[in-house]
Amino acid sequence: MAQDSQKSASFDHVNYDVLDQAKRAFIEAGKRTQEFAKEYGFIPESGFGSSANVFNLDLRPFLKSGAEQLQITLLPEGLGTSDDARPDDMTEEELEKFWYNIGIKTVAVMTNDAAASGMQTVLISLYLPSSTPELVFNPTFMKGFLDGFVEGCRQVKCVYFSGETPQLKGKITEGKLDIAGALFGLVPAGKKPVDGMELGAGDTIVFVESSGPHDNGFTTLRQLATKLPQGYRTRLPPGDSPDGRMYFEAINAPTILYTAFVQDMMKADIAMTNLEPVSGHGWQKLMRSKKKLRYMIDTMLPVPSVFEFIESAAGMSKRDMLKVFNYGVGLAVFVKTLEDAARAVSVAELNGLKACVAGKVEEAGAAGREVVVKPLDITLTEEEFSL
Repeated sequence: MAQDSQKSASFDHVNYDVLDQAKRAFIEAGKRTQEFAKEYGFIPESGFGSSANVFNLDLRPFLKSGAEQLQITLLPEGLGTSDDARPDDMTEEELEKFWYNIGIKTVAVMTNDAAASGMQTVLISLYLPSSTPELVFNPTFMKGFLDGFVEGCRQVKCVYFSGETPQLKGKITEGKLDIAGALFGLVPAGKKPVDGMELGAGDTIVFVESSGPHDNGFTTLRQLATKLPQGYRTRLPPGDSPDGRMYFEAINAPTILYTAFVQDMMKADIAMTNLEPVSGHGWQKLMRSKKKLRYMIDTMLPVPSVFEFIESAAGMSKRDMLKVFNYGVGLAVFVKTLEDAARAVSVAELNGLKACVAGKVEEAGAAGREVVVKPLDITLTEEEFSL
């Protein structure tokens, strides 16, 4: 009995040594973003990193004199599987650059959705559960991901504010990380949210470029990698990729952040009737409104070479490409007049983005909602799109 009493049971425990080290790194990254939203408020230095951080919000930039309402959003979102789309034999340099891009993508999946309602993101947080923090929160990940995330916050002008990094043994695959978070955003003073209620026949459509697949279609992209001759390290043809990019580099280019562009549109008093990020469901998202409208596309932006490579390597039709990917269009802007459409293109260019006047919105009639892409002679119908 004495011998048995000296035995100690072997149980798994949460690895707080690793988690606490990661938490400190995330808190320090948050401090690097404190000045990015200073025009909207500040965080008391003494309270940063506590269990419930306090942000002193200055409402004056968001309220005009006499206003009684504040238009806000609280938006949760997850990255998906793009952080798994990489080869297993990456160098430390490649991994750091990869995680940097994923950091920007993580900011994008949340803030671009908020921007589509005209929202300025002020605060952003992270939820990063794993079963093996000692594997996922390694120095290369922490350096690349946090640098990219901070850069995304700088571009959007928001503060990285708190988060959670739980260890969930038995719930998440070892060596994997789920990346998600949430944000708090507000509509600028004197402006209305862009909610699609005023969208109608006669509106003009403006396309704003994407940098590649952004954050959608990665189930297809990861499957394609298994069929390529060198997997993720397959190089795009020289004509498609003058810089010699490999497949994993091309599909993981940083997502474009549209908040600054949308805020500049609102400052310029461009009357937007709708904004639609072209993400999951591809160009079908153009007809997301339940209104019986037809979206006539006359002009396309140049299609990034990575999509031409995917189309050829996967044997996908252009129709399927439009249903899965953004195919070069990251954001669709709907405005009332051709004059506003031209101004929207100019604002995009001032933000370093390519844009074009793409087409018009029409009454759909008996056919119901549809997207007609004239340059490709393709029509996408509401029967194929249930959202």
